[in-house]
Amino acid sequence: MWMPLRAAATSWSSPTYRGHGSSEGEPESAYGSPGYVIDVLNAVGAARRYPLADPQRIGMWGHSMGGYITLRAMVVDPDIRAGVIWAGVVASYADLFRDWFSSGRRSSGWRSQIVAEHGLPADNPAFWNALSANSFLQDLSGPVQIHHGTADATVPYSFSVTLDAQIRAAGEAGQLLLWYGDDHNISLNRDPALLVSTVFFDEHVKGSPATDTGLAPG
Repeated sequence: MWMPLRAAATSWSSPTYRGHGSSEGEPESAYGSPGYVIDVLNAVGAARRYPLADPQRIGMWGHSMGGYITLRAMVVDPDIRAGVIWAGVVASYADLFRDWFSSGRRSSGWRSQIVAEHGLPADNPAFWNALSANSFLQDLSGPVQIHHGTADATVPYSFSVTLDAQIRAAGEAGQLLLWYGDDHNISLNRDPALLVSTVFFDEHVKGSPATDTGLAPG
């Protein structure tokens, strides 16, 4: 799916998280541990040292859980010049507990443990807000383009709508594209979504002149 993005990039890296594929370590919960975010930040650091890479022009694309990781990486690493998120799990923990964790998903050991120690977001908002990247959007390292299908049955598209509003409220640059009737993988509009994503990276990472794709943000 990401081949057009790869073809447009000077260099391309796709990390394999700990405990997956041939990577060392044990798998962890992306939402209850910083491990996968650390893996991605380490991959960005390695990419900076790659001889064919330009360390001053790094962008990040993430889908679903990868969108959650992209957002967190961009409020930590100032060198990520732009991010594109497709169908991302990009809500605050308060919204995740209310609209996602409770919607028929399996109970998780990490949630039970942390809730036992710190309470639910409604009971202890300061603690949970401190864990949410949404609380630190003023630290975003660059503009964020957000894509979501309105028929996504896996991650509510309201997460992306809310994030876009939060980014703008923080005074940062964001762009939201809603793909009406499309699914979690934006499979019905994959080609135009990839085109818009590539143009966004060209403009904000490579510094190419802005291109009008004829596709207006949702």
